[in-house]
Amino acid sequence: MDKNTITGLVLIGVLLVAFSFLSRPSEEQQAAWDHYRDSVALVQQQEAALKAKTEAALASNENNALTSDSSSLFFNAIHGTDSLISIQNNVAEITFATRGGRVFSATLKDYKAQDKKTPIVLFHDDDASMCFNFYNKEGAIQTKDFYFNAVNKTDSSVTMRLSVDSDSYIDFIYTLKPDSYLMSFEIKATGMADKLANTNYVDIEWSQRARQLEKGFTYENRLAELTYKIKGDKVDNLSAAKDDEKELGGATIDWVAFKNQFFSSVLIAEQDFKKVSVKSKMEQQGSGYIKDYASEMSTFFDPTGKQPTKMFFYYGPNHYKTLKALDKGRSEKLELSRLVYLGWPLIRWINQFVTINVFDWLSGWGLSMGIVLLILTIMVKILVYPATWKTYMSSAKMRVLKPRIDEINQKYPKQEDAMKKQQEVMSLYSQYGVSPMGGCLPMLLQFPILMALFMFVPSAIELRQESFLWADDLSTYDAIVTFPFHIPFLGNHLSLFCLLMTVTNVLNTKYTMSMQDTGAQPQMAAMKWMMYLMPVMFLFVLNDYPSGLNYYYFVSTLISVGTMILLRRTTNEEKLLSILEAKKKDPKQMKKTGFAARLEAMQKQQEQLTKERQQRNKR
Repeated sequence: MDKNTITGLVLIGVLLVAFSFLSRPSEEQQAAWDHYRDSVALVQQQEAALKAKTEAALASNENNALTSDSSSLFFNAIHGTDSLISIQNNVAEITFATRGGRVFSATLKDYKAQDKKTPIVLFHDDDASMCFNFYNKEGAIQTKDFYFNAVNKTDSSVTMRLSVDSDSYIDFIYTLKPDSYLMSFEIKATGMADKLANTNYVDIEWSQRARQLEKGFTYENRLAELTYKIKGDKVDNLSAAKDDEKELGGATIDWVAFKNQFFSSVLIAEQDFKKVSVKSKMEQQGSGYIKDYASEMSTFFDPTGKQPTKMFFYYGPNHYKTLKALDKGRSEKLELSRLVYLGWPLIRWINQFVTINVFDWLSGWGLSMGIVLLILTIMVKILVYPATWKTYMSSAKMRVLKPRIDEINQKYPKQEDAMKKQQEVMSLYSQYGVSPMGGCLPMLLQFPILMALFMFVPSAIELRQESFLWADDLSTYDAIVTFPFHIPFLGNHLSLFCLLMTVTNVLNTKYTMSMQDTGAQPQMAAMKWMMYLMPVMFLFVLNDYPSGLNYYYFVSTLISVGTMILLRRTTNEEKLLSILEAKKKDPKQMKKTGFAARLEAMQKQQEQLTKERQQRNKR
């Protein structure tokens, strides 16, 4: 260290010592500071004492309120330790909390969470709450405020008891049925007739934040909805696309379901729910939740204990046959199978009686789900082939008559001759036994069958977490590219099966339009442009949809393209034209199509009206 550095450090030290000495407070300032510090400490002590008194007063008021509200019935149950008790069978484990005697969590053993390792948990702890309101002369007794005792515990059943004393109590009896997702639930009063109001109902408050259980938030959110069944009537639901609520008024309800895409929590009443109100709120993407559900209702309750209140909980998969089986032996069907969306009535019937049974049969072979979907698609295409062939032949007949149509177009180039041109065109079609609408009816007939799979695949829980080719889960999207930003209508990823589906649809459109180009309608140019635009729109619409659905659509369209190419190459259009010509010469083989006859009659009627109008104008 050199001389200059040492000198600098010494000077800095001298300055610090001098500054400390000069800035030292005087005796008056020191006394004032000590007084201020003591005052602050005193104020803090007073505030702490006041806070403690306030908290004690609040706690005392709360305890007094509880004691008052319950007429001291359950004074001993106000305080306790919140512990957990579990029951289980081969497929589910249900855990209960002693505080409130409620279901604390529900775990499904045969289904895995997104990590594909741990069993799926429908809800846990504060995700769900349930409170029963009983009444006496002092007011409501809310079970959420009291601690229950677990009695009569077995592996698959437990009784949660809220006691006044050894002779007076309310039991919540939970029994998990063997190898079932259904749990019976009874409320039974003992020795409470003179302690509760003489009412025949209990009010229920039930809520649950539905967890995001699948990878795709957008599509799971679309199928997650609060659903309920009106007694003797239809199954209905709140909107899945926005916050919604409904007062069901005087309607009697069989059950209320908090539904995810593939799983549901359902509360079923044996003695009906009344005065029901339901509410559904959207959750933010990234929160880990899909919807926030809540419901309030009343059901039968006998305070004398002669007749128990009977209900059921269903914590399980939205699997059609599993839910359908719950209707066995019941005079009035629950129709819980409606939790599986299978399309509009006609399409739903096809899925119920055909698609599901064939799918289960193919799945029983032990094949991968991708192969099952491939075989199922081929079977559907074979089934609709007659209609496809008829549609193609109608198009081929119009195509071979194109030169005759061109001659008529040249004969009537003026717009004012449009009606005459149309008459001759229809007359030509009639002479050859060709109907311009001949391909429409077969297309309409095959449409429900093709749409059945389109509706079935997204609701098939069998596809959940099943991999095929590059798709690791056929029940959600197969992103090959993930963007660090959000593209409007597309999202933050690009699905490969969706992209392949779009490309095959463009090719199918191109090939179909080339076969239908009869040259008879100049306005077809605009229609062609729209036909090419639709497959591109599908890319944006279906990018978030399950990869299994886009795979089905891709394979189906690919088969359609192959079928059209095969039919085009195996159809001798010159021979077809000669057959049409032969029929034209032989009136016995010809019969006028219904469409052509009706159109011709309408045109003649229009001509007659036009002539009458012209004659009136001359007068």
